[in-house]
Amino acid sequence: MDLSELLQAVRTDPHNVSIPAQWAQGRASFGGLVAGLLHEAMTAKVARERLVRSLAITFVGPAAPDLPISFEVEVLREGKAVSQVLGRAVQDGQVVTLMQGSFGAGRESLIDVPAEPAPLAKAVEACQSLPYIAGMVPEFTRYLEMRWAFGGLPFTGNTSREMGGWVRLREQAQVEPISVSHLLALVDAWPPAVLPHLRKVAPGSSLTWTIEFVQPQPALSTADWCLYRAYVEHARDGYGHVAAAMWSATGELLAISRQTVAVFG
Repeated sequence: MDLSELLQAVRTDPHNVSIPAQWAQGRASFGGLVAGLLHEAMTAKVARERLVRSLAITFVGPAAPDLPISFEVEVLREGKAVSQVLGRAVQDGQVVTLMQGSFGAGRESLIDVPAEPAPLAKAVEACQSLPYIAGMVPEFTRYLEMRWAFGGLPFTGNTSREMGGWVRLREQAQVEPISVSHLLALVDAWPPAVLPHLRKVAPGSSLTWTIEFVQPQPALSTADWCLYRAYVEHARDGYGHVAAAMWSATGELLAISRQTVAVFG
């Protein structure tokens, strides 16, 4: 099942979803996918004009593939313009992912500060790709196309503070409008930006993740490339603090991200 099919499964029955093993990341399901599915369930509980502004995500434990998982949603408060929503991904009676979201309608304001311009990056065709090689890269990468434009690949000893490049879904046969749920997978597809600093393979994973979305989102499809750049602000004692952002191919800011990652190397 590709991402769009899984999102449809959540819309149909959020309490009975199974993530295929092809979406695995080691022994766990890909975190960006779990976040996207949970966001999809949360969106169904909020008025359409209230767009997601920010999400705070904690990966409590690994979500095992090929086992039922339930996406549970609680609306904490409905204000005049903003809804505060809590989502839980629950498997075998245990919370595996927790997400608090703020959904807000637009309002008139005298303040209008444009985003900083997107970083300059080599053309997609000139960038090194990350091919899917079974047993060598995470299973979920079969569903993504990634091209490195900043920094180095994981475990190459590249000590640049930057890492990232171009990314899109491999769903061209089923092109459809891209949603925030898709963007969550695209942003989290990239490995922790500290991993290129290592010279040998070691596991790394996200502990917490906050992400904010620029609304309204531009009209993009699942076949469009997006540009991602992460910047390592600090790393020590097995933890890294990483700021990142994602833009459309035409330079429109889509999302601002921050992660605390654990590295075992």
